[in-house]
Amino acid sequence: MKAIPVEAGLILAGTLFMLGLISVLIRRNIIFMLISVEIMLNAAGLAFIVAGARWGQPDGQVMFIFILTMAAAEVSVGLALILQLYHQLQTLDGDAANKMKG
Repeated sequence: MKAIPVEAGLILAGTLFMLGLISVLIRRNIIFMLISVEIMLNAAGLAFIVAGARWGQPDGQVMFIFILTMAAAEVSVGLALILQLYHQLQTLDGDAANKMKG
């Protein structure tokens, strides 16, 4: 079984991270922005996995578990905020959040 080169894995992780970042900056829908942040977190996790496999250490996998835990917490809080925003403003546009007072 051939191993995937480290460079290829890191290029894939960087590409996924850049796609997520560009999508966060371009999109106005909050749900798509949340999905883009998830793509960025998974790209960072992939980079940890590739680096851990390069040195033969399980540290990359442990960090990926922490990233998954953080992503799950981020999704739960993010979806709660999205529901509140939609309940108050009847829209999921990210620019509409500027109208909120609090």
